Amino acid sequence: MFEELRPHLIELRKRLFISVVCVIVMFFVCLSFHEYILKFLTIPVENALPEFSKKMTFVELPEPLFTAMKVSFFTGFLFSLPVIFWQFWLFVAPGLYDNEKKLVLPFVLSATFMFLLGASFCYLIVIPMAFKFLIIFGSANNLTPLISIGLYVGFFIKLMLAFGLAFEMPIFTYFLAKLGIVNDAFLKKHFRIAILLIFIFAALMTPPDVLSQFLMAIPLCLLYALSIYIAKKVNPAKDEDNA
Repeated sequence: MFEELRPHLIELRKRLFISVVCVIVMFFVCLSFHEYILKFLTIPVENALPEFSKKMTFVELPEPLFTAMKVSFFTGFLFSLPVIFWQFWLFVAPGLYDNEKKLVLPFVLSATFMFLLGASFCYLIVIPMAFKFLIIFGSANNLTPLISIGLYVGFFIKLMLAFGLAFEMPIFTYFLAKLGIVNDAFLKKHFRIAILLIFIFAALMTPPDVLSQFLMAIPLCLLYALSIYIAKKVNPAKDEDNA
């Protein structure tokens, strides 16, 4: 059995190696511009902060250095997304038909677009609204907001990755439907479980406030509905599946 899996493991290692090398190269490129990247990432929270407390703070001495490395690595990962998705496709391509292998470019472009769409939605809508709500709530209790740059960046990256990955749902549904693994009847049957899992995922990945959770859960529910439509077009259920 191991001998049968060995070629696949070697191929997987090759694809992972190329993806990691690409991320590392882009990391060093982005590290040269980390000040501009960090300034861009902190715009949502700075706009939410009151005038007397616009500056970010750091608690530990190495915090600015580690923060610069975090934002550079995250940005390098974003720039590497086309290569990562391309390597993923090359890994699964041997199991596809010839006509399906031709979908590599649409898959790479659409997967990259949806990830960036999710990250943009998080950056432009979720983070400003969530931070404004939390800062106003804290100020109403006579508390002064002093935001640690390290904690903010860690929180920011976690949210961006969560939204980016969540927005891949329609793409992977199309991919699974194309392989005949799922159809619209299967997704409809497990609709309630999916909604429950979506709200649990939103609760785990967002701050502990209802607003942020709904800002993630509602788009995911809509994307799940879109996934059902995609599955119906790509791999419609047979009559016995609907019975």
